[in-house]
Amino acid sequence: QVQLVESGGGLVRPGGSLRLSCAASRNIFSLTAMGWYRQAPGKQRELVARITSGTTITYGDSVKGRFTISRDSAKNTVYLQMNSLKPEDTAVYYCNAVETAIPPVNYWGQGTQVTVSS
Repeated sequence: QVQLVESGGGLVRPGGSLRLSCAASRNIFSLTAMGWYRQAPGKQRELVARITSGTTITYGDSVKGRFTISRDSAKNTVYLQMNSLKPEDTAVYYCNAVETAIPPVNYWGQGTQVTVSS
C-alpha cells in the first residue's frame, strides 16, 4: 500500500508558475514509477509527466518544455514544476504511483485543483 498526499495547487494567472508536491508514505524507489495526471471537466484523465525508478522521464505533448518532474528520495516526494501556465492547463492534478506487481498496482492521490485564469 502507498498513500499519496498532494499539495501546491491554486489559482495562477496565465504565464505564471506553480509547483506541485506529492509525498509518498514509503520509499519511492520501491515503486516502478511515479507521476502526475490531470483531468479537466468533460475530458479524460491524461498523462502530464512520469518518472520511473530508473529515471526515465515521459511528458505529455502539451506540457513539454514548460513542466518539469523531479523527485527527492530523502523526502519520498515527487514534484511537478509548472511554468508558462496556460488556461488550458486548468484541471485537477492527480499524483500516481505504480507498484511493481503482476499486474502492476496503481495508487492515486486525492487530487489538487490548478486554475489558470486572469
